[in-house]
Amino acid sequence: MSQPSTSEPDRLVLLRAAGTSVLLDVGGPALPRVLHWGADVGDLGASGQAGTSDVLAAVTAAVPRSALDAPMAFTLLPVESDGWSGAPGLAGHRNGGAAHPVLRLSSAVQVDVGPAGGGTVTAQARDGAAGVDVEVVLRLTEHGVVELAAAVQNTGDGTYDLAALRPTLPLPAVAVEQLDTTGRWCREGSPQRAPLRYGTWARPTRRGRTGHEGPLLMAAGTAAFGFRRGEVWAVHLAWSGDGEYLLERPPEGVGPHAATLGAAELLRAGEIRLGPGESYRTPTALYSWSGAGLDGVADRWHAWQRARSTHPRSPRPVVLNTWEAVYFDHDLARLTALADVAALAGVERFVLDDGWFRGRRDDTAGLGDWYVDPDVWPQGLHPLVEHVRERGMQVGLWVEPEMVNPDSDLVREHPDWVLSPNADERPPVWRHQQVLDLTNPSAWEYLLERLDALVGEYRIDYLKWDHNRDLHAAGSASSAGGTFGPVVHAQTTRLYALLDELRARHPGLEIESCASGGARVDLGILGHTDRVWASDCNDALERQQIQRWTTQVLAPELVGGHVGPPESHTTHRHLDLQMRCVTALFGHAGLEWDLTRLAPDELAAVADWIAAYRGLRGLLHSGRVVRGDLDVEDALLHGVVAQDGGEAVLAYVRLTSAPAAHPGLVRLPGLDPLRQYTVRVREDVGAPAVVQAFAPGWLADGVTLSGAVLGEVGLTMPVLAPGSALLLHLTS
Repeated sequence: MSQPSTSEPDRLVLLRAAGTSVLLDVGGPALPRVLHWGADVGDLGASGQAGTSDVLAAVTAAVPRSALDAPMAFTLLPVESDGWSGAPGLAGHRNGGAAHPVLRLSSAVQVDVGPAGGGTVTAQARDGAAGVDVEVVLRLTEHGVVELAAAVQNTGDGTYDLAALRPTLPLPAVAVEQLDTTGRWCREGSPQRAPLRYGTWARPTRRGRTGHEGPLLMAAGTAAFGFRRGEVWAVHLAWSGDGEYLLERPPEGVGPHAATLGAAELLRAGEIRLGPGESYRTPTALYSWSGAGLDGVADRWHAWQRARSTHPRSPRPVVLNTWEAVYFDHDLARLTALADVAALAGVERFVLDDGWFRGRRDDTAGLGDWYVDPDVWPQGLHPLVEHVRERGMQVGLWVEPEMVNPDSDLVREHPDWVLSPNADERPPVWRHQQVLDLTNPSAWEYLLERLDALVGEYRIDYLKWDHNRDLHAAGSASSAGGTFGPVVHAQTTRLYALLDELRARHPGLEIESCASGGARVDLGILGHTDRVWASDCNDALERQQIQRWTTQVLAPELVGGHVGPPESHTTHRHLDLQMRCVTALFGHAGLEWDLTRLAPDELAAVADWIAAYRGLRGLLHSGRVVRGDLDVEDALLHGVVAQDGGEAVLAYVRLTSAPAAHPGLVRLPGLDPLRQYTVRVREDVGAPAVVQAFAPGWLADGVTLSGAVLGEVGLTMPVLAPGSALLLHLTS
């Protein structure tokens, strides 16, 4: 295999933004290859042919014995015909043939430099014999995020069966550890890490949604990287259906690199069959690099999100959701009393949860029949809606449009609207539910009509959109010529279209993505909604870790976190109100609790917490998320620092009892070393429980110290009781 020509002086493309650079060789004949992705390399030095030759010579790998006779050119879309033995960037066939595409540039690579830094590289390639054209687009945003996507078009005769389309970026040899997340219901976002071993680490999800165990991210980094230390390369897939994350480290290396990192949609067999002229485009994979640990990775992703035109701009209102307050017991007098107390406490959005629609007395029936139940609500929802609005609150409503109960009028009238493996069978029932076929035009139109009517009649401000089961054997006759082909991809795109159309008809409507908690947490669904519900677990101790890792990818204002009752609904653990309030503060805050049962002092404490959240949310929802590398399992330190470094809110959290008698000096992360900060404890969210004879000397009156002292020396922390949190407010 011959090496590409190095005679063209303009074959190197360097994109730079926000301390990140991407260096590409676009000289062909294959698709561009990434020579560097990571720290800004600045000016390359010598210009022209000499400079190009020197750079290419510097990154040309040695050739070992028993290997390709020339270094492999690892491109953005690596294929076997390049000599690549890993997961192919493009896989498919045409009646068993055209299975080994040879991709060569079909036109000059287009480079558009962004006015605020960064830029876009668009490359098109063709294999005329296989009858496929591909396009790969790499964009470095002004925030330092790399957006990577690809498309394939069938230019031949007959059908091209696409198996995979996986654009990928390389990793350097200094990346020696890997990290991703897993989880389950009520324990989402659990981190797991290991040495980066040889071979392939694959994380596929085949649940028809992102999944509780679906990775929030996949990352690789230098030895012992943490939140504030080390170099880290990470990727997140902005997609809400099946997906796969891949980290590959072949023994022979990847050209001058050591490993690869990628994320793409996982395609079911026979799911994407392209007729002549048809094409498929991947979801966007979002890559983030940082030389300052995982916090730097999160900074870039959060900045990217906040720059979106669809990102919420108004202050995130305090929510009260009625689920853990009343469950299915929908009684107008009880709910209006709850609304009265909620308004007095400072709640700004009142959300009526499950149980309002026809035949819905428990979770076994009625799902799909989206009409207000006249037996429970003889005047419709109008009396409650008007009462809530009179108290100055917005109105929200729970729906689960993608699911149906077999015991529903909808299924009895339209049994063919249920996703199924064939005409005679249905998937196993999950939570008394099956899945409605959104690829069926009639089913999709039914949902749009019902939701549009409900939102219009009651002027609904907010929908809590739930999704409580995985998709199994999700086939549809309507989408596959009567053959019940797989439709996870189409189901996801039709969901996006439904959300978009509903929001277009009701421009002020906000939507939360809930999927039995955090089973659909990704930046794909957040392109069509306004926040996610991170978990059905409101246990504040569990929530500390869930929110810690969810906000590794998502900005805090997109993550719902609520104060629940003293005894957790899901774990039955009892925690103090102060711990529950501090935990819920660091997100889009709300409550899930029957406030009418509170004693006056408890209600006053809740009102104080709401006032504190409303006073701090401007900072909490615009600043940089920071986490301390405490390197212990019994405590956490996290918070938010203003973009200009002038203010910060930090929480020191004791999870369990500790081996040491006291925590000693704890360094406060993310502060400006040149500023002077006054540090005070915020007790308007409650005072933490302590197990100490005397408090640290600074605790009562606060202290004023430089960011350098606070960050390098630290503050002594009180001896907190397990399940307690200390809230610090720093101002300069």
